[in-house]
Amino acid sequence: MHRLFVSWVLWVLLATATRAEPSSYLVFVSNERSGDVTVIDGATDSVVGTFPVGKRPRGIHATPDGRRVFVTLSGSPRMAPGLDENREPADKRADALGVIDPSARKLIDRWHVGSDPEQFAISKDGKFAFIANEDDASVSIVDLDSGQSRGRIKVSEEPEGVGVNPANGEVYVTCEEKGEVFAIDPGQQRVIGTIETGGRPRSVAFSSDGARAYAACENGGYVAVIDARSHKLLSKIQLPTGSLPMGTAVSRDGKELYVATGRGNAIAIIDTEKNELTTTVPVGNRVWGIALDLSGSKLYTANGASNDISVVDLKARKELRRIKAGDGPWGIAVVPK
Repeated sequence: MHRLFVSWVLWVLLATATRAEPSSYLVFVSNERSGDVTVIDGATDSVVGTFPVGKRPRGIHATPDGRRVFVTLSGSPRMAPGLDENREPADKRADALGVIDPSARKLIDRWHVGSDPEQFAISKDGKFAFIANEDDASVSIVDLDSGQSRGRIKVSEEPEGVGVNPANGEVYVTCEEKGEVFAIDPGQQRVIGTIETGGRPRSVAFSSDGARAYAACENGGYVAVIDARSHKLLSKIQLPTGSLPMGTAVSRDGKELYVATGRGNAIAIIDTEKNELTTTVPVGNRVWGIALDLSGSKLYTANGASNDISVVDLKARKELRRIKAGDGPWGIAVVPK
């Protein structure tokens, strides 16, 4: 009887811990126009704090261990590079990679890392960041221990989306102006492939096995499917009329791709085995950055025009609620507590 009781207690504790795990995280949201970061508790989906970080925070990611969060900051005006450059001068002193202590919920350092940094990705070991310098047609490699530059690779104009292949560590960078995706060997710091996708690619995500890459192409209204081993374009998945694809995320099991449709105000869900659109889920206005919770059952979306965050139940295919954020929410990082 004693053994049965002990077994039952252990089962209850394990079940409780398993149920609690998905809720033990925070969601950090970069707000481009208000220059701050909103913090949401994943257990209650309620705002628990807001703190300033600097001008135009956009790309935001946590290290794999969750001990630090990084956010790109830019002093360039909110307009496409090369257009009306006299409208407002760029404040290059504001260009930086902000370092956030997620426990203290505050900015603890700022590193100058390049010119007009936008999106970035972190290496699997958490040692390096690969940052797209939008007005410099380059990608910076930054040591996340020291904040020092470890190299810079030239790409084409208006680099934005950055992704790291989980299988081999290769880095993909989307370049908007010419509709290209560059494959980079970060160790050798050289371009090893160029994929012409067209359609102004804005972000890139990889399948869990690293075999495929998916680039959201805004002007084309489609997702480019890329063979990430040969660096070749395989196909294009057309999204519903009015879609302006932005952020991308792959499900934990790799069977689905989630795509923010920008002013399409919805999340497109794609079956990655069939390369077909499954359905769409309406969310807030001008949905941009997206991120999965720790369990992979919920998706958070940054709605830049309605200044809120949508919480999407992926199994039920519906929006659960909206959470008010700062002005112009742009990117999302989910951080374990």
